[in-house]
Amino acid sequence: MSRMLLLGNAIVDLVMRVPDLPERGGDVVSTDTTFVTGGGFNVLAAARRLGLPAVYAGAHGAGPFGDRVRADLAREGIEVLLPPLPDTDTGFCVALVDDDGERTFATSLGAEARLTETDAAAVLAALRPGDLVQISGYALAHPAGGPVLARLIARLPPDARVFLDPGPLVADIPEDVLRVALARCDWLSCNQREGRLLTGLDDARRTAAALAARLGPDTGVILRADAAGCWLVPPGGEAVHVPGRQVTAVDSNGAGDAHAGALLALLGGGLDPLEAVRGANAAAAFAVTRHGPATGPTRDELLGFLDGDGPIASTVRSALGAGLGALG
Repeated sequence: MSRMLLLGNAIVDLVMRVPDLPERGGDVVSTDTTFVTGGGFNVLAAARRLGLPAVYAGAHGAGPFGDRVRADLAREGIEVLLPPLPDTDTGFCVALVDDDGERTFATSLGAEARLTETDAAAVLAALRPGDLVQISGYALAHPAGGPVLARLIARLPPDARVFLDPGPLVADIPEDVLRVALARCDWLSCNQREGRLLTGLDDARRTAAALAARLGPDTGVILRADAAGCWLVPPGGEAVHVPGRQVTAVDSNGAGDAHAGALLALLGGGLDPLEAVRGANAAAAFAVTRHGPATGPTRDELLGFLDGDGPIASTVRSALGAGLGALG
């Protein structure tokens, strides 16, 4: 069975809910504050809850934040590949979530930014034929770990399916590192802001088409457009709009990760790209109705959310059947 391996970062999020972001030099009182595991954990959890075996293949630390991350990975049934670094803790992120559900981040790097060549060799040795490899742009942007990760990506075997999410720090990824990741990925998934930074374009359809033209006919592109769904360019195909699902959003934190994890699970379950994206849109819509960040649905939750949408529910149920749907 295919597995998902995350080459990225699982960190701790300090989530603060605020009425609005403060002005520069100002202050705002949080209405609610929580510590949760986030970052790449959100993608791993979203995929695992839909039954896809998942492995965290990133670095992690030996302090209290690292302990929290490992406990949450274990709770979700996610394997940890590498041993903890003894001399540092896992990093953390401050996430400000306003009353509109939008989120703004500030991140402090920790052990997850210290991927080594020894770690990369361990990842390569652990890969199995047909594994799905998720690459995080956060990890590519790390000054020390990014070049190591790029060299690892270049050595991935041909039968590994590689998924790249360049993330909010896409403009900070060194060009030589980003070039390697773009050249090797089988799928690129990003939001409209990230697509604009990569292409200089604002129109969603044109952005998706430009990304596909840059990457070539063997690579698929997904441009996520929040409530509007996303634009899909399957390998060798044309850009098509895949509508989203109308819901009342309470928290958008982790919605893109829920989309990515569900997409991996559904493609791993054998769905064609269009049907997989429809299911991923539904998973992301479900996620924003819950306070997050790790709010991707289980198999039964996703099928319940799709109740009444016969064609999509039927194909998703088939993809997440016995085997893949073990956690349902």
